[in-house]
Amino acid sequence: MKNDMSYLKDLPIAVLGGGAVGKSCAADCKLAGREVRLYSRSEKSLEYVDKAGILFDGIQRNLYGFERSGRVHLDVVSTNMAEVVKGAGIIIIGIPAHAHEHYLKTLVPLLEDGQVIHIFTDNYASLLLRKYMREMGCAKKVIVGGWGSAPYGTRIESVSGFKMPHVAAKYRAITLRGACQPMTDIEDFIESTKYMPCMDAVTQGNGPVAGDTMLDIGFSNVNPVIHVPASILGVSSMENWSLVYGNAPDSYSMYSHGLCPSICRVQYQFYEEEKAIAKAIGIEVPEYTYEMFFSRRSILTQEYMGLDKDGKDNVVFPLDKPCDEGNTGPNNIDHRYITEDIPVGCKIYHDLGVKFGVPTPIIDTMITLGGAMHEKSFFKETKYDLDYLGIGNMDKEALLKYLYTGEIS
Repeated sequence: MKNDMSYLKDLPIAVLGGGAVGKSCAADCKLAGREVRLYSRSEKSLEYVDKAGILFDGIQRNLYGFERSGRVHLDVVSTNMAEVVKGAGIIIIGIPAHAHEHYLKTLVPLLEDGQVIHIFTDNYASLLLRKYMREMGCAKKVIVGGWGSAPYGTRIESVSGFKMPHVAAKYRAITLRGACQPMTDIEDFIESTKYMPCMDAVTQGNGPVAGDTMLDIGFSNVNPVIHVPASILGVSSMENWSLVYGNAPDSYSMYSHGLCPSICRVQYQFYEEEKAIAKAIGIEVPEYTYEMFFSRRSILTQEYMGLDKDGKDNVVFPLDKPCDEGNTGPNNIDHRYITEDIPVGCKIYHDLGVKFGVPTPIIDTMITLGGAMHEKSFFKETKYDLDYLGIGNMDKEALLKYLYTGEIS
């Protein structure tokens, strides 16, 4: 450890984002006794939170049975970001990628020395935040990092489209892979998780894992490799779920009802393309075996149920048996499993493949098909490319130098 991070235990926690991840993190941290402030740019997402608080519960499945549930009233609930982040020690950002630019640009002028930013799921937001800090002339001494996944699989309870002040976690992660930009801050970044109650199941479980740069965390994000092939290739099951098959609306689960051996084979080949890109760049990424993809929770299971002494999944949900373990969704092609994971996750993989000479036919096919369903090209109609992340003009040597040290050649 380079610095003593214990100062964070006495400072407020700011949570930016009024969706399922943001509300879950905020409620979890408040249940642990911390001062917690919640910001959202959407007044609608914060409706009733002041009056009703947030009820946080759910199965919270995990290997060690860690659980924390209850109703909380947060210390601050606001659409004014300055009010929420002023004096905070840890800033948690839990929002979809399409909201990153607005939130991050609003945050930069408000940053204070000593703050630690944790982004769930990162989706290249750490690179964007450092880029905006440079462009906006912000030299505050902050730690910026993100994670390949969120601490929970969580959903907001919805009744006929009405969003309740209630979030339920299907599972809690016992390990997560994270990194920071630059990697010179990694020891302090990992140490700071001890002062984030929403990470308690991780820090008291198998522990956080320090990844190998923020690009590793992009590859560690399991959403593109799991969500995209299953959503694209299983689209007929999704669209016919209620209309033809007569099932309850919103009960479709890509995991429980969409996965099959053929799709799992595509997912594994997608993953092999990711590995090839990472190898060409020279960074480490998580290792998964072929067999790990053939489960109704795919490679996600090990995040919350871990591996045995032989490195195999402790729990497998067989493809030939019914299973309701997975979260519901997507319910249509406008779901983030397609509209975020393709134009952000898949598109950056494609661009890195082009830059470093690695063919990505499976990934490219997913981008093509997803775009065709939307009658557009996700190769063209997305702002996400390497220039947008601030790394487009860097060769391999310059890129690695920037990721590890923050220095731009």
